[in-house]
Amino acid sequence: YTLDVYRGVCQPTKSLRDFVLAVSFFPQLVAGPIVRAADFLPQLVSPPVLRRGQFYWGLLLMTLGLFEKIVLADTMLSSAADSVFGYGGPLQALDAWAGVLAFSGQIFFDFAGYSTCAIGAALCLGFHLKDNFRFPYAAVGFSDFWRRWHISLSTFLRDFLYIPLGGNRFGPVRAAINLMIVMFIGGLWHGAAWTFVVWGLIHGVLLVLERVARAIGQDAPWTETIGVKLLLGLATYVAVCFAWVFFRATDFPSASRIVHAMVGMLPNGDPLLTTRALLKVGGVTAGLLLAHWSLRDTSVEAVVTRMPRWLVTGLWTLMFGAIILTQGNGNAFIYFQF
Repeated sequence: YTLDVYRGVCQPTKSLRDFVLAVSFFPQLVAGPIVRAADFLPQLVSPPVLRRGQFYWGLLLMTLGLFEKIVLADTMLSSAADSVFGYGGPLQALDAWAGVLAFSGQIFFDFAGYSTCAIGAALCLGFHLKDNFRFPYAAVGFSDFWRRWHISLSTFLRDFLYIPLGGNRFGPVRAAINLMIVMFIGGLWHGAAWTFVVWGLIHGVLLVLERVARAIGQDAPWTETIGVKLLLGLATYVAVCFAWVFFRATDFPSASRIVHAMVGMLPNGDPLLTTRALLKVGGVTAGLLLAHWSLRDTSVEAVVTRMPRWLVTGLWTLMFGAIILTQGNGNAFIYFQF
């Protein structure tokens, strides 16, 4: 708020009440989405008018968010991820990949679930918060991934770091250096550990390489074909999963052990996960990717609006019932630690 006022992005509010509400709005205060004053303060000019449909939609979003967190992240995926990343011995490639895929799904469902709950709770109170995720695992390229993953953070880093550093106004070399600085700080923002820094630098390198590749082949028509987009999307997802290893691992020896197992360099690894656990991870991951690719160019709101009411009611009931029956395992939201 202070920097936006200083830069002239928004005008300072004359109401202490509005200022206090903007900086302490509880739904998004702990973990996001990061709400900008220029987006929130205009909503306080007049008291919000709560409509019945708006309140129901907020409740539906909160149910969806809790379903993602409790059922999918905690119940279906967390145990496999914890087992693999907590194991100190050599791993088989199948178990290593299953653990990494489990964590890639867990962190999405955990954080997207929290953001969806926050957006739904705000909507129930009459306020609108911007989407924080747009089906990121259907991204084609790493710049596309960051336009879809934790959108409020990526735009915050762009506006308060990348552009003030010069952005891409001073040539490609300076732009590449600025990207590396931004992603370095973005990694460090998650925690004072070198594993987070490496995670950020991996994404910085991938973003720079993507820019070089686009500059070389920007006029190639084959890059727009469906098959190539699917292959590029799969390559993006695999690279993002490799980077998640360093985000989740507690130290470099653990990360190295898992990466070596993923590429088949530990042929005598120990079998760790049960067939049931592997099937759970595989099923949830397949459903996650199918949903993201099916919805990558639309939104949840648009899909639900087109669905018949009986189907919406049935899915809502199933999610609510699954939340009650599973109860999760009491894990705190992952992003609470950052």
